[in-house]
Formats: sequence, structure tokens, C-alpha cells
Amino acid sequence: MPLIDENKLTKSKNRNQKIAFFLFASVGYFIVTILVAILSFIVYKGIGVINWNFISQMPEEGMTKGGIYPAIIGTLYLVSGSMLFAFPIGVLAAIYMNEYFKDGIIKRIVRMMTNNLAGVPSIVFGLFGMSLFVNKLGFGDSILAGSLTLGLLVLPIVIRTTEEALKAVDDTFRQASLGLGATKWQTTRRVVLPIAFPNIITGLILSIGRVSGETAPILFTVAAYFLPKLPSSIFDQAMALPYHLYVISTSGTNIEESRPIAYGTALVLILIVLICNLIANGLRKYFSKKVKMN
Repeated sequence: MPLIDENKLTKSKNRNQKIAFFLFASVGYFIVTILVAILSFIVYKGIGVINWNFISQMPEEGMTKGGIYPAIIGTLYLVSGSMLFAFPIGVLAAIYMNEYFKDGIIKRIVRMMTNNLAGVPSIVFGLFGMSLFVNKLGFGDSILAGSLTLGLLVLPIVIRTTEEALKAVDDTFRQASLGLGATKWQTTRRVVLPIAFPNIITGLILSIGRVSGETAPILFTVAAYFLPKLPSSIFDQAMALPYHLYVISTSGTNIEESRPIAYGTALVLILIVLICNLIANGLRKYFSKKVKMN
């Protein structure tokens, strides 16, 4: 049999490796370029509008003048309310699914339904929220109805990311804890959950980004077209940055005059999401260090 030229084989492997790395790097740089282009465009168009009055004042003349303060506060209320609903329930559901639910066809069906729920269009959640929370339960167009609807929207994301974080914990930690006499709940609460928590916060970060930019669900459940005042309770309507951006970009007769406000609103929304993500990343690093120290 002819001998294989090892030098040629090595060169071929190196060449294939370089081609693969080049393709991967090209795709990565292409995505980063698109992201930088979008952010640069929004910053260029919107930075001239942003000032203290724009952030702190009420809207005027049908939202074509004045500030976006109520929309900022409304967005923060909706993000906070949806996370207060979705994050605890999603984490607890994932703990039960991963730690207590026995493997079988029922578990596979539940996971499949969770994955399918994550793919449902957001406007369907909006219609469901309007039917259940606004009409059936009598919450009306309110922050409560909007927060619950957005919470349902991101619940599958929280469940799936938490499950993956729990699966990443080595079973030796569980076995060691159980071997020392700890109960299943003690093992989950004191061993598994602290180790997985830094990665669980990833679900929180993804959920904040998803909730902050949704328009369809709040369109049916909470958003007000023009409301130059702050909500006084969770049963009040509220303005929100995504809907505010949509309205001033598509409605009215002075679209060109309100276009700079639209870019400024988009930039403020991006900054809010960025700040929330930075806070969540800070929490993740804090808990990661805490786990390593223990």
C-alpha cells in the first residue's frame, strides 16, 4: 500500500483549519459591523435631541414636542413588573423540571410546549393578555395587565436558560451533598442554585432586552397614545418608549418634524437596555466571585 505523505496531510489540515477560522472570523466581524452601523446611525441621528429637558419633561402637542419622561417611567414600570412576575416563576419551574420531575414522555412534552411557547409571535400574547387580564379579570388597560402579559412572553426564555444553567452543574456536587445527609431541597437550595445562579441571570438579561422593545403586547394591554402625566397606581395606563417610538414615526401630519424625536427616543431606549444589562452583568460577576470564594 502507498504510504501517506504526512507532510501533505498536515498541510491539508492546516489549510482547512485556516479556511474555517477565516470563515468564522468573517461572519463574526460582519455581525459586529452591522451592530456598530445600527448603533452609530441611531447615535448620529438622536444625540442632538437628547438633553435634560427631553428626558425630564412631559410631551406636548401630540408628542411632537416636549420630553419623553412619562414614556421612560412607564417602560421602567413594565420591565420591573414583568421581571417580578416572570423571573421567580420561571426559575422555580425550571428547578422543578430539572431537579424533581422524572424523565419520561410527560417531561418531554412539557419541554416541547415550553419551546413552542417561546416561538409564539408577540402579538398573540398581546391578544391573549387583552382577553384574560384586561377583559376577563377586569384589570383594564393598566400597568398590571401589561406587566403580566410581558411576563408571560418571556417566561419560556427564563425557564429554558435556567434549566441549562442547572444542567451545567456537575452531578458530583449533588451526590456529595446528598451523601453528607442533606435533603433534596437543601441540596438544591444551598449547593446547586448558588453555583448555577450566575448563569441564571443570563435569562434575566435576555428577558430585559426582549421586554424593553416589545410593542404589540403593550398595544393591547397598557400603552396610551398621549398621556402627559405619570401613573399613580398599577391599574393606570402608561406611556412606553416602544409604542411612543412607533406612534411618532408613523402617525400624524408632522412626521418629518417629529423624526428627530423618534431617533432620540430610540437612543434612550437603547441606553436603558444597556444600563439594565450592565447591572445584570454586574450581579452575575458578583455571584460568580461569591461562588468561587466559597
